[in-house]
Amino acid sequence: MSTLLLGLATSMVAILIYRVFKLVTRPSHPLPPGPRPWPIIGNLPQLGPVPHHALAKLAQTYGPLMHLRLGFVDVVVAASASVAAQFLKVHDANFSSRPPNAGAKYIAYNYQDLVFAPYGPRWRMLRKISSVHLFSGKALDEFRHLRQEEMARLTRNLTSAGSNSVNLAQLLNVCTTNALSRVMIGRRVFNDGSAGCDPRADEFKSMVVEVMVLAGVFNIGDFIPALEFLDLQGVQAKMKKLHKRFDEFLTSIIEEHKACKSEKHNDMLSTLLSLKDVPDDEGTTRLTDTEIKALLLNMFTAGTDTSSSTTEWAIAELIRHPRMLAQVQQEIDAVVGRDRLVTELDLPNLPYLQAVVKETFRLHPSTPLSLPRMADKSCEIFGYHIPKGATLLVNVWAISRDPKEWSDPLEFKPERFLPGGEKAEVDVRGNDFEVIPFGAGRRICAGMSLGLRMVQLLTATLAHAFDWSLADGLQHEKLNMDEAYGLTLQRAAPLIVHPRPRLSPQAY
Repeated sequence: MSTLLLGLATSMVAILIYRVFKLVTRPSHPLPPGPRPWPIIGNLPQLGPVPHHALAKLAQTYGPLMHLRLGFVDVVVAASASVAAQFLKVHDANFSSRPPNAGAKYIAYNYQDLVFAPYGPRWRMLRKISSVHLFSGKALDEFRHLRQEEMARLTRNLTSAGSNSVNLAQLLNVCTTNALSRVMIGRRVFNDGSAGCDPRADEFKSMVVEVMVLAGVFNIGDFIPALEFLDLQGVQAKMKKLHKRFDEFLTSIIEEHKACKSEKHNDMLSTLLSLKDVPDDEGTTRLTDTEIKALLLNMFTAGTDTSSSTTEWAIAELIRHPRMLAQVQQEIDAVVGRDRLVTELDLPNLPYLQAVVKETFRLHPSTPLSLPRMADKSCEIFGYHIPKGATLLVNVWAISRDPKEWSDPLEFKPERFLPGGEKAEVDVRGNDFEVIPFGAGRRICAGMSLGLRMVQLLTATLAHAFDWSLADGLQHEKLNMDEAYGLTLQRAAPLIVHPRPRLSPQAY
């Protein structure tokens, strides 16, 4: 009890000092509009269980550039394409670092990863390594056959299901994880059988989902530092426990890899290990074992579940819209035929399929709230003062459903991205701010190119190779499309389906 009273007293003193300081240093421009904060906790109670929904609703009242107080932290929220462009294009350099947060501290090796590393030489080194050795066009093309082999394995597993229903979410996660792990560490990490999965795959997916859920929690300790040691929500304890599980998983992968020195490896981990003793451009810093594990953690968490979840949303939408599924199948049949599976080389010739994927990214962005950024110095945007140290949140979900940018924004309409459609020239690669599922600017998702290829190939393969029906005779219009909130946008209920092969037997 005395510890709690001490924490509250410390908070009250900090508030008093903060308010006096604010009065003395008040800027000439006002802060953006926003709801009135509560004492100490600020606007935290207004975020609710699904923050991207709550923030979108608040933006309808206070506008697309909004100011919140979360504990002692100034937070600005961008909820329109024009506002997002100001932060992520015009003022991108000023918003290229991350604010302190428990997830980076307790899960991501204390900011030694790529996603949460402070902007600077170290981050640039990690980004360059990832861009050159894993996500460059050359690297993606070199490992194309591995992704296609995993797609073929997935279709065989689905075919072997017969009349049984399958958990598509589970199988997609195994597929994306194995496709990525073969590139990263030179081998598959999970086995699968006739429409079944390695039990470890369930555990791994639960770990990844838990990372995303915990990282999506607005942790009180991040916004009221005096209360961090109390861990009022129990979030930090869960993060430490989860980190230990992931660290054991990653350490075992590295140790097994080192033990196979006699084998010739052609994978990212071998490259990372070879770079350990190579100085960076400044000639001083070196890649450490911890940084290697942190990079692997980023790849396994950000590169697997995002692709599988987005594909799951895409197939769910096609099941809900049989006409669109038929149109996708007709297009692929015309280009590919029915005697083989789709390959990545076919994808540029499938404009309607690409439109379906774009529309899925729009309506179901894998990261509904962008990873937070922090203002390196104060600036002015649209006549409002953005204070130094303010946290920036871009509501990607709200932007892609903005009725000022999109007609019928809640409807799934791939045609909007086709020639003659309202957004025919708009892409998802970070240059068109109406739809930015991978973010934009310097800290755009490093794996964007791989993510696009994976989702396009998975969606095309599943739509082409199978007709789909829902388990238990559920009608397509009754399919549950609710969201489960986390850092990534999961389906509230996994997609349970009956796949029926539609290609020639030799295709499988």
